[in-house]
Amino acid sequence: MLRSGSSSSHSVGRVRRGLNVVHLWSPGAQWLAAQRALPGSKGHCHLAGQAASRFGAGAQCSMGEARAAAAVSSGSSGSLGQRQHPAAYARPQPKLLPLTPAWLRWFAARGISQATLSRNGIMCEHAWSPLQRRPVEALAFPYLRDGQLVNVKYRTLAKEFWQVKGAEKIVYGLDDVVGAGDIIVVEGEMDKLALEEAGYLNVVSVPDGAPQRVKAGDLPPPHADTKFSYLHACNSVLAKAARILLATDNDEPGQALAEELARRLGRERCWRVRWPADEEAAEQAESTGGEPGLGKADGYRKDANEVLMKDGPEALRGYVQSAEPYPIRGLFRFSQFFDEIWSMWARPLGDELGVSTGWKNLDEFYRVVPGELTIVTGVPNSGKSEWIDALLCNLAERHGWSFVMCSMEKKVTDHARQLLEKHVRKPFVSERYAAGQQRMEAAEFEQGLLWLDDCFHLIRYEDDELPSIDWVLDLARAAVLRYGIRGLVIDPYNELDHRRPAHQHETEYVSQMLTKIKRFAQHHDVHVWFVAHPKQLREWKGQAPNLYDISGSAHFINKCDNGIVIHRNRDPEQGDPSQVQVLVRKVRNKAAGTIGDCLLKYDRPTGRYSDWGVGGESFRAATHQVPTECDRDDGYGGFGANAFTPSVRNLQAVGQG
Repeated sequence: MLRSGSSSSHSVGRVRRGLNVVHLWSPGAQWLAAQRALPGSKGHCHLAGQAASRFGAGAQCSMGEARAAAAVSSGSSGSLGQRQHPAAYARPQPKLLPLTPAWLRWFAARGISQATLSRNGIMCEHAWSPLQRRPVEALAFPYLRDGQLVNVKYRTLAKEFWQVKGAEKIVYGLDDVVGAGDIIVVEGEMDKLALEEAGYLNVVSVPDGAPQRVKAGDLPPPHADTKFSYLHACNSVLAKAARILLATDNDEPGQALAEELARRLGRERCWRVRWPADEEAAEQAESTGGEPGLGKADGYRKDANEVLMKDGPEALRGYVQSAEPYPIRGLFRFSQFFDEIWSMWARPLGDELGVSTGWKNLDEFYRVVPGELTIVTGVPNSGKSEWIDALLCNLAERHGWSFVMCSMEKKVTDHARQLLEKHVRKPFVSERYAAGQQRMEAAEFEQGLLWLDDCFHLIRYEDDELPSIDWVLDLARAAVLRYGIRGLVIDPYNELDHRRPAHQHETEYVSQMLTKIKRFAQHHDVHVWFVAHPKQLREWKGQAPNLYDISGSAHFINKCDNGIVIHRNRDPEQGDPSQVQVLVRKVRNKAAGTIGDCLLKYDRPTGRYSDWGVGGESFRAATHQVPTECDRDDGYGGFGANAFTPSVRNLQAVGQG
């Protein structure tokens, strides 16, 4: 519960009102009484003596107010001590008058009582308007520090505002928050008065309103921070508060002011009071306000005074009590992710737990999770890039994913040919590797080109120098925003520019590089495949490498989410050359897979892979059928048991057995 009321010692009398203790003799009331003179004839007199030297010429007053002035001049206000100020600051010399009936009605229409006006010493004056260049009747809001008048802010009915020229700028209501554990900061004097009507005295207002936008760059030093000089002038009081509740206006300048205040006062102790922007926001405030019936406002509310006028003090208290911690970049609570966590729980087969690779044998060990990093390695000519291309084709056909590929070892035309063959399931040409299979027809080729253009985007470095990882990730971010890509391929590691400072070890460099890639993946919900070659293996006899064999650093296995080794037979005497081993050697997310080995069958004419021992893929490749919508997630490796005749289903069942 937010503590309300000031704990300073300058109150000499108290009355309980609402949730708060209201001071009968606040600094504002004491100052007002001193302004209204010492005892005189018929209950009215002019300011004189010591009080006159402190506050300047004043208006008329009552006998009771005059006795309060005597208490002020005798030193019973309990101020924290006189502060020395530069002689350059002007000292206000107001000639104040009691509020007219018209002004009292104006305040009453805004929910402000005469008791609140009296406590805060609010009067009016025929003051010189710098805008109209003539004397006008205006409200006078006294700015006090330690009971001393520092500045006066004037306001006309036409909403003209000005302050005493050359006077020091401080927050309005400073003496009300001396020693307060919680301080509420608002954007205008009327909002401070409104919160007092709701029971909160521990409120200050900024003197100048809000900036139009947050100023970019670092904060200026205090002597140059002129727009917010009032914060530095009041720092001795504001710095002692445990919490600062920012209750600025519900518009863009108000948001900018809250951000500028949080930057200077410290985000870690700032909380945000939010006024309703619509009916839904109002209902949320009601549900979290702490008391039944609070926060019943609907529609837009600009500030605290508008909430008081339209919804009353109970609703105003509800919004204050619903204040939330000011966001700190990089620091979160789990509640900020409840929507995503709930969605994951309610959809156990959703993307968060990984999507199918298209190979039933592999799904048991590895599923593709957005936001993760998979390192793929294998000896040269083992088919690392070919397998990744086949995986991406499966994801595009089954789940509608699109990708951006930085494949620096491939010509664009060759890469297009390989992807088209996997999609159409026919060789691009009839010679050489086609093994007698018919090449794709013109219509199939044209359809494949459109599919290729929709699903795949390229990162190409046109200069002679190698690209940096920062350059690659910048373009990948652009692809996320422009094309909505779900996957990024960087192939291979050794084709990047790895220049680093002379004092930086390669291990440290690799660690920082992988951290950048992981942050990109997590922030943009993109899966990244990063191909890294193993170091030269001495006395290699055909066995599969492991992740620790990757050239450069052990961080490749330490920092990745998934680690996969692609390996295939080289010697026909050792086994079928079309048999490919997918060795899953690391899985950080147990919901998406586990360590294990999978066998796939490679079809050289089309570049496609199928589950080893499953007949469906071999049959599909032989019949050259392109998958349709009904083929997706069918439990048969993505090759559409439901799209075939019963005889074909039987054939697939036999193959799976």
